[in-house]
Amino acid sequence: MIGDRLVITEYHRQGAALVWEALRERREDGYTAVTIAGESGSGKSEIAQCLADLLSESDIGNMVFGQDDYFRLPPRSNHERRLTDLEWVGPGEVQLELLDSHIRAIKNGAGADLEKPLVYFDENRIGSEVVQPPPPPAVVIAEGTYTTMLEHADLRVFINRTYDQNRAARLKRARDPDPEFLESVLAIEHEIISRHRERADVVIPPPDDEAN
Repeated sequence: MIGDRLVITEYHRQGAALVWEALRERREDGYTAVTIAGESGSGKSEIAQCLADLLSESDIGNMVFGQDDYFRLPPRSNHERRLTDLEWVGPGEVQLELLDSHIRAIKNGAGADLEKPLVYFDENRIGSEVVQPPPPPAVVIAEGTYTTMLEHADLRVFINRTYDQNRAARLKRARDPDPEFLESVLAIEHEIISRHRERADVVIPPPDDEAN
């Protein structure tokens, strides 16, 4: 997503290292798909970027798909829709089937160009871009709140932090137009996402100072 801002800390680097260790045992000869999920503000984008950096340092091709690019509505429009209908909040906001199909296409297509959505946060619009996957063997990383639900994942990662633990990190990214209303949204997301931990192959614990 154009306009997003990452705040990377040692926690994110350690989380990525944990995923990298698990990935060593699961890599395929073609493309290996990794999903990184968790509640809003848990560090999904940051850990995905740190994992991509680790892979690049090991000369392993990789690419990152952000769930934010697959929302059905651009950011401010999606917020306005939530204001009028809280039942809009959930996986239905996202074109998960499209993201899943793109991961499948990469795993089956061995490097063919792919056109995907691209969100321009500041402009509140959804455009598109053409991406070229690296040649196999390579790793495809899909990060986002609901990515554990994707069917074509080979390794599912869940970040075990709650919104209360993530509040400071979320505020640093300054992406929420209405922090008070956000509380209602996050309560709904929590009910959905907390169940996804059961599907995870790797669970990243909170930092030591948040564990209690």
